[in-house]
Amino acid sequence: MGAEPEPLPVHPAAAAVVLVPFPAQGHVSPMLRLARALAARGVAATVAVPDFVHRRIAAAGACGDGFGVELACIDSGVPDDDGEGEPPGFASFAHAMEHRMPAGLEEIIMLMKATGRRGVACLVADVLASWALPVAARCGVPAVGFWPAMLATYRVVAAIPELIDKGLISDSGIPISTTERLNNGEQKVNGGHQIGDGLHVLPAELQLSTAELPWLVGDTACQKSRFSYWLRIMDRAKGLRTIVVNTFPSEAVTGNKKHLHASSQVPQILHVGPLPTNGVFFGCSTKGDDNVLPCDSPPAGKNPSMWQADETCMEWLDQQREGSVIYVSFGSWVPSIGRDAIGELALGLEATGRPFMWALKDEPSWREGLPGRYAEAVAGRGKIVGWAPQEDVLRHRAVGCYLTHCGWNSTLEAIQHGVRLLCYPVSGDQFINCAYIVRMWGTGIRLWSAERGVVEDCVERIMEGEEGKRMKEKVVELRKRVMMGEARWIAERSLNSFVDGIVRDAFVLEKLSL
Repeated sequence: MGAEPEPLPVHPAAAAVVLVPFPAQGHVSPMLRLARALAARGVAATVAVPDFVHRRIAAAGACGDGFGVELACIDSGVPDDDGEGEPPGFASFAHAMEHRMPAGLEEIIMLMKATGRRGVACLVADVLASWALPVAARCGVPAVGFWPAMLATYRVVAAIPELIDKGLISDSGIPISTTERLNNGEQKVNGGHQIGDGLHVLPAELQLSTAELPWLVGDTACQKSRFSYWLRIMDRAKGLRTIVVNTFPSEAVTGNKKHLHASSQVPQILHVGPLPTNGVFFGCSTKGDDNVLPCDSPPAGKNPSMWQADETCMEWLDQQREGSVIYVSFGSWVPSIGRDAIGELALGLEATGRPFMWALKDEPSWREGLPGRYAEAVAGRGKIVGWAPQEDVLRHRAVGCYLTHCGWNSTLEAIQHGVRLLCYPVSGDQFINCAYIVRMWGTGIRLWSAERGVVEDCVERIMEGEEGKRMKEKVVELRKRVMMGEARWIAERSLNSFVDGIVRDAFVLEKLSL
C-alpha cells in the first residue's frame, strides 16, 4: 500500500473555517462530517446553514457530542411551519440563496473577525451553494469548493460545453435524440447518445446515456431550469483552485495507478472520502493498530440528520436471522417514485416471503400508493418506519441487501458496511452512481422496474445463488480497498494537507493584520 499516513496533525485554535452546505440532507450530512474531520485536527469549524436546516439539526442533536463544531444560523425568510413536516423544497429556498442569505453569511464572517478570533482563514462552500463564493470574495477570505457526491458527476457537469459542442445535448441541456432504421423501414427514436461516444468524461463500460444526465429531473421546463442553475454554478466555480471531494479515487480501488498521484490539475482535487461520522477515519487496521476501530465497531456520536430516527427498528432487526433482511430506503430528497411504483414495490416485497424494513417518510407524497392496511398485512415480517438510523441499520448483521435510490451517501455507507445493493435510481446523480455499482464494481443489480415480479426475481438473485455470492465477495473486497487500502491512506493524507494549507493561510492573515 505504501507508506503509512502521517500522524494526525493538531493545530490548537490555529485557524477558523466557515463551511456552507447546500441545504438538503444529502449535502448537509457530508459537510458536517467534513467539519468534524477539520475539528478533529484542531481547526475551529463553523457550519453556516439556513434557519430551517438549523432548527432540524439542532432538534435531532446531530452536531453535538463534543465534536467541536459550531452551527451558525442564516436567516432565509423561507416559511417552514416551525420545522414540522417536510423541509422547504428547492423552489422555496433558491431565491433566498441568491438574494437574502448572502448578507447573513457576510454578517457571520465579519462577526467572527470582530470577536477576537483569528479571523476566517478559509470558506468551504458546497459547489451547489455557489452563492457563498462572492461573499467570500467580498470579505477577503480564500474559498475552497466541496463536492459531496462522486467525482464522476462533477466531471459530467464540467463537460457541459463539450457535450453541447459534440451535439449530444442542446443549448438548454436536453438530450438530442438519435434515430435508427428498423428492418421494416420504420424509424425508432432513441433516448440519446452514450456519454462515452467521443468523450473521455466517463469510462465507456458504464454505458451511461445522455438521457441519464444529472439535471434531467421532472418535465422539460424543470429540466431546463435545473440546467440553467448548473451553468450558473459552474461559472462561479471556475475560480476555485481546490475542490475537496467526498469520494475515493477510482484508481485506488481498481488497481490502476496511472493517474493516482497526479495533482497538477486546476482545480486541484482532494479526495477525502468516505468521510467518517465522528471525524476520525476508522476501519480494519492492516497492522493491528489499536487506534483503529475494528470493522464492525460503530463510530462514536450521532449521525448528522435533519430527522429524528425511529430507534425501534433496531430492536426489530435484533430479532431477525443473520443476512435475511431487505432494507429499503429512497433517501430524503428525491421525488416520489410514483403511486403505481410504490404499490407494485410493496406487493413485490411482500411476495418475496422475506423479512424487510422500509424507511418511508410518513408524508402523503411518499406513502401514496401503499395498499390499504399494508402495514398490518405484513406486520411481523415487514416493518415500515418514517426514518431509520441508516448506518446502524446497514451495520447490523441481519441486513442482507439494500434496495436504494443510489444516492451517494447511501452508496458510500453500503460500501463501508459491505452490503449488496438493489439499485432503483430516480434522478440526479443516482444513474451515474448506479452504473458504477452495477457495471464497474459488480456489487449490485439494477431494478429496471418496480413491478412485483421484477422485485421478487431480483431479490432472489441477490440473496441466493452464485450471483449473490459473487456480489458479496466483491463488496467485501471493495470495502477493504476503501476502508483499509490506499484509498483510505489518500483520504487521510489529503485532509492533513488541506488543514496544513488552512493553517498557513491563517498565519499569513494574522501577520498581515498586525
